[in-house]
Amino acid sequence: MAIVVQKYGGSSVADLAKLSQVADWVVATRRAGDDVVVVVSAMGKTTDDLLALAHRAAECGGVSHAPPRRELDMLLSVGERTSMALLSIAVQARGEPAVSLTGSQSGIITNDRHFDARIIEVRPHRIEDELYHGRIVIVAGYQGMSYRREITTLGRGGSDTTAVALAAALSAARCEIYSDVDGVYSADPNSVAEARQLPELDFTTMQEMAESGAKVLHARAVEWAKSQNISIVARKTRDFAEHGTGRETRIHGACVAQTRAIVVDKRVALLRCRVSEAGELFAACDRLELSLRDSVLDREFLQVTLPLSGAPSASAGLAALSGAVPGLAVVTRVGTVSSVGVGAGTTGAPIAEFLSGLGQAPLLLVASPLRVTAVLPESFLAEAERALHSRLE
Repeated sequence: MAIVVQKYGGSSVADLAKLSQVADWVVATRRAGDDVVVVVSAMGKTTDDLLALAHRAAECGGVSHAPPRRELDMLLSVGERTSMALLSIAVQARGEPAVSLTGSQSGIITNDRHFDARIIEVRPHRIEDELYHGRIVIVAGYQGMSYRREITTLGRGGSDTTAVALAAALSAARCEIYSDVDGVYSADPNSVAEARQLPELDFTTMQEMAESGAKVLHARAVEWAKSQNISIVARKTRDFAEHGTGRETRIHGACVAQTRAIVVDKRVALLRCRVSEAGELFAACDRLELSLRDSVLDREFLQVTLPLSGAPSASAGLAALSGAVPGLAVVTRVGTVSSVGVGAGTTGAPIAEFLSGLGQAPLLLVASPLRVTAVLPESFLAEAERALHSRLE
């Protein structure tokens, strides 16, 4: 039988009622004749709640400290384990054999970086054995085990990466990503009423959207899918759980011409230092395990955008950077708005059109063949997003 990998996000398993819907659809997929591997995120806002609890524990001594990343991994991995066990119980209650497995039991091997680990190998022997014995396999997403046998997590949204990596290792027929939206849109539909659902996207455009802050798919999942040529289908959980059909976005290797999307990231800091301090800044970012996005260097200054969503403690990370680089200027309450698509920044015309749509001069502008990005004060992001989307062809 064909193997289907399904991933369900936190909103899809937020409570027992929604988890029950997921169990119905998983069972229906299995009874349609496919072997099923399910990857689940933590329920609802569980990860946020656990992270907040960790920060409160770190303040118990009277001085604020960033929680150690290793201990965060031990704590946060609990969320997905809860989801996998409950879903396995619900599936078995419907008469289908199932088993829940942690990331380490599933053979997810990562590097030794905590809170933001990368998968380096997948050894799915236990999953293959359970499928051979007719069981639905339910895997805790977002987590793995390092080569030093430490529990690691894959960064926010890492359950997507778990699903795609397993699909590749198992030679699955398809990888289905379920969330609370019916695929990928030309802008955030919660912010732009005119946003259009995109029936298909190529890997390159989708990865650029994810790197720019789009939330539907994790950037590393798309990177993995691209390298292994695993097609992804993004769907809305409720549509398929209730009706078996619905709109979807297919992400694959073929180039989809003229696709454009506007992506906003509200959690960004802009860093600025003199060229003579650039080496200190990059070294400090590596030491603090902070990932950078765009860097612009002129004769006097270096400017860098720093995404904050991947840091366990944004305030502590920025404070540590300021301490390590005395001349560093840190600008917060800013975000990025990006126009993404093949050819977005290859000629002057689309860049000029982008600038005119902003309504004001950006704090920083970066252009590449796939993306044009502006850094703006956060109060201007929503208006710029709507204006730029209205100019899409």
